[in-house]
Amino acid sequence: MSNDRPAVPSQDGGLFRVRMDLSYDGAPFYGWACQDGLPTVQGSLEAALEVLIRRPVRLTVAGRTDSGVHARGQVVHFDLTGPEWAGLPRGAALTPEEALIRRMRGILNKDLTMPLRKAKAPKRAIHAMEGAIAVHSASLAPEGFDARFSALWRRYSYRIADREAGRDPLTRAVTLWHDFSLDEHRMNAAADTVLGVRDFLSFCKPRTGATTVRELQEFSFLRRPDGVMEAHLRADAFCHNMVRSLVGGAILVGAGDRSPEWLATRLQARVRDSKSLLAPPHPLILEEVRYPPEDEMQLRADNTRARRAIPGF
Repeated sequence: MSNDRPAVPSQDGGLFRVRMDLSYDGAPFYGWACQDGLPTVQGSLEAALEVLIRRPVRLTVAGRTDSGVHARGQVVHFDLTGPEWAGLPRGAALTPEEALIRRMRGILNKDLTMPLRKAKAPKRAIHAMEGAIAVHSASLAPEGFDARFSALWRRYSYRIADREAGRDPLTRAVTLWHDFSLDEHRMNAAADTVLGVRDFLSFCKPRTGATTVRELQEFSFLRRPDGVMEAHLRADAFCHNMVRSLVGGAILVGAGDRSPEWLATRLQARVRDSKSLLAPPHPLILEEVRYPPEDEMQLRADNTRARRAIPGF
């Protein structure tokens, strides 16, 4: 479906734009985007919506995540006709928003685990899939809203346990266990050198026809009270593998294998090669997506599309 549909239906049968906020454990999935024959977050959500709406429904996402990457604050949108939206309660004493959330939760839990149940998989495997995707809210989107292009910024976190005290087996699924202590001061010094609007080609896997210029607004490392180091990265958008590449480079600096100036040197080289270190995906979490006030959604989306269309941006 077009991303330019109106949020409010017209008298001649326009479409409702629906915003849905969700989170997911990325471990059981091969990333966000649909892949034939493989479980993905988008594929699971669109399959659930097709059961509910009784036709294929295409999602637009705020930020595509790689295989094994998690999300705590993901945002998507999709379009429904007026009758489809109004018919979601199906006679129950629920608003369409409440009905969508409740029915999506039920369908997701059933459909994600059904193949495992039919194959008589171990209960442990079935339990791992239950609740892997959680829909938290759904609402009619304001005029001009686009989950991808209206976003002001996305924020990610990345946890590193580089000291014995921080190696908690209960959080190992979302924490990188590093073999020795890292120097967060060196890592922060390196992170400061790549802030701003820059071409991150050296730290991205370019997609055909897409720009690698981004505005990196925050890149910092904080030592938590439990000894775990937590990275925070915020940008207007991130290109493929950008967060993991930046964190991987900072780890090399923190380990003393590279100087604090190395990240900036790599950035200026504008080349992606074997010198870069791609940090493992399992500690990476999309924490939050921020949008402008409702009356600025359309303007933000239009401006973002215009900038992305400029060669070299």
